[in-house]
Amino acid sequence: MIETVASVNLSVGEVLKIKKNRLMPDYPTGKERRICIVSGVYGDELEGQFVCYEIIRRIKENFNCLKGIVDIYPSLNPMGLEAKTREIPGSEIAMNDFFPGSPAGAMGEYAAYCIVEDIKGADFCLDVHGSNMYLNEILQIRMNDDVVDKVMPYAKMLNTDMIWIHPSNQVNAGSLCGELNRLGVPSSVTESSYAYKIDQKYCNQLVDGIFSLMSYMGIWKGPVNEPGKPLIIYDDEMTFINSESSGIFIPNVEAHSYVKYGDMIGKIVSVLTGSIEELITAPHSGIITAMREYPVIEEGSLLCRIAGNGNN
Repeated sequence: MIETVASVNLSVGEVLKIKKNRLMPDYPTGKERRICIVSGVYGDELEGQFVCYEIIRRIKENFNCLKGIVDIYPSLNPMGLEAKTREIPGSEIAMNDFFPGSPAGAMGEYAAYCIVEDIKGADFCLDVHGSNMYLNEILQIRMNDDVVDKVMPYAKMLNTDMIWIHPSNQVNAGSLCGELNRLGVPSSVTESSYAYKIDQKYCNQLVDGIFSLMSYMGIWKGPVNEPGKPLIIYDDEMTFINSESSGIFIPNVEAHSYVKYGDMIGKIVSVLTGSIEELITAPHSGIITAMREYPVIEEGSLLCRIAGNGNN
């Protein structure tokens, strides 16, 4: 069932509508558990578009297995999606800065308010992101350390490669998941791949995890795949590798590769002189969780992240 969550009149005579698709049993008892899948907060992150499609497709294919409520919100920022931008066009402010919003606020604030009000009361919410245009990320969950006990049982079912736990005092206010967790709705964010791309491998991996989670929650009674065990990493176990020169970055390894101390990660070259400006080697053993995708860099640009304990 398609429902309009928020509707805002625009200055050009058009109407901004944020919609959801609610899937539920034909004869609900009123005791069903509810999961919300949201996406499209940033208009350049497209992974969630395929994830939403594939969840709906699989449910329709075996509708009799659905025992709970699944709310799908494919595009929380439809104008950003159309304009291919991370911000809400016109405001130049990211949607994820507006939550919890306001019923009397401007367009973005009002839409954020309607979204939060609609999701309230859910048993779990997953916010599906991609990465930006600069980094290719492995499939991961981002989680604040103050919600680990509440969110981790759900997160472990989602079949991701990694769960990255951040100190809550380092996370900016205004995010959807932050607000929902504050309101008592367990919520987390996934990231994978990079901007303007749909990586079907990662998407299907996550969809498998979502069905495993729905099975765990009693929402889905069909067959599911056993979720993989994610690498659980805290901030002090993540190493950021930044460039010390400018030029073009040529990688030797890919995201998800395992590297040992001293392994060659890549090099920075000058296209003007044909010289190697910098060799990038692994400072310790670990897994490459993010790799530079956009090759043009300046001094200080992030080249990759390595998850590990820092031991050689």
